[in-house]
Amino acid sequence: MVVGRTSPSVTRVVVLLAAMLLLLSMLSPSCRVSAARLDIGAARRREKQQQLHPVILIPGAGGNQLEARLTDEYNPCSLACRVWPVVRGRGGWFRLWFDPSVLVAPLTRCFAERMMLYYDRTTDDYNNAPGVETRVSDFGSTSTLRYLDPNLKLLTGYMNVLATTLEKEAGYEEGHDLFGAPYDFRYGLAGPGHPSRVGSAYLERLRKLVESACAANGGKPAILVAHSLGGLYALQMLARSPAPWRAAHVKRLVTLSAPWGGSVQEMLTFASGNTLGVPFVDASIIRDEQRTAESNLWLLPAPRVFGNTTLVVSRYHNRSYSAKNVTQFLRDIGFAEGVEPYRERIRPLVESLPEPGVPVTCLVGTGVDTVESLVYGEEGFEAGPEEVVYGDGDGTVNLASLVGPIEAWSDSPEQVVEVVELPKVSHSGILKDKSALDQILRVLDAINLNATSNSVYSSSQDVLY
Repeated sequence: MVVGRTSPSVTRVVVLLAAMLLLLSMLSPSCRVSAARLDIGAARRREKQQQLHPVILIPGAGGNQLEARLTDEYNPCSLACRVWPVVRGRGGWFRLWFDPSVLVAPLTRCFAERMMLYYDRTTDDYNNAPGVETRVSDFGSTSTLRYLDPNLKLLTGYMNVLATTLEKEAGYEEGHDLFGAPYDFRYGLAGPGHPSRVGSAYLERLRKLVESACAANGGKPAILVAHSLGGLYALQMLARSPAPWRAAHVKRLVTLSAPWGGSVQEMLTFASGNTLGVPFVDASIIRDEQRTAESNLWLLPAPRVFGNTTLVVSRYHNRSYSAKNVTQFLRDIGFAEGVEPYRERIRPLVESLPEPGVPVTCLVGTGVDTVESLVYGEEGFEAGPEEVVYGDGDGTVNLASLVGPIEAWSDSPEQVVEVVELPKVSHSGILKDKSALDQILRVLDAINLNATSNSVYSSSQDVLY
């Protein structure tokens, strides 16, 4: 045996370690700095994650996913409706809104009869069609806000852009500090003294989601980001909650294209039907279904915003209609059954706009042609409008309705309102337009950095309201 000789394997290990030490010593300062920056960046991301206020996304009407199940009480209008869809598993549940099968003419009627609501005078509330059960799945998740085939280019496809932007640009994480609050958009709310079983249940679920989101994020109050009809729901939830609860749980309400005073386009929907941009769909088939939606009554032009301005003219009836005689309009279009719920449930609800009691940022699109008035000819409402006059707005909601909170809340010294006008941004485009997304990120960053300003901002100039 030779004493003191090192084995070849040990020698190789020593040489390798020496080479590694030499290589590390030769690294340039910039390489070492880059590595340090990676560590600092990771630490900052962890720190930022701990500082974020939770965000709850409340979609507009079209941004919800609705599922249905048919029971033995279901009485289909045709053989096609009896056999479609073919459901295997999932307890008989299938997608109702939005399902591309509505594009097939025979199935459009199936869709319409399953979507219809019925007003029950004995209970003073709305219900599904007999034999049709519906549900909104994955409450609290943003997954149901991202599901639609983007080729159809409806509102639902655009919610994905907003959610993804918050994840990639602001560091939010679904299920941790980013949540979705979908709902059955057909139902609405009612004025004092009138039950709204589905709508009220949603407000309670939304309130509990806000509480759980805050609790899961160190008690930080949540930021509500609501599109279109979702803004009205968010406002009602806040207005119906005690001031101490609002202060503890909601940091700010950010609304996108909120129809505070309704929309003239809804009168077109009631009179002629609205395909919402979906091709090949017969508007007359879905019109009857759209008339039954409680939320559509909620979105009719509010008298306090539109006053006595003529919105619809019918030469057949030799009559003009403003927001103050909507009941006569409903009778003349052949929807007399909508008069009582509108007069008793909806009009008291929209007579005033309650203060949210938390700071509000309203993003509104402007400069897009928006239905301002309609003229129907001698053939009446069945033939569709002969003339459509357009005005300012976001293509769906009129400017007077979009900026309603400025007038309604401006006299309150305690109500902070920020209005951001976005030229040439449409009602649905506001969910994906870069200028709109940048404004949302600006608000979130300001809050998360604890630098929120109470000044009111306008895209064109600074204006105090």
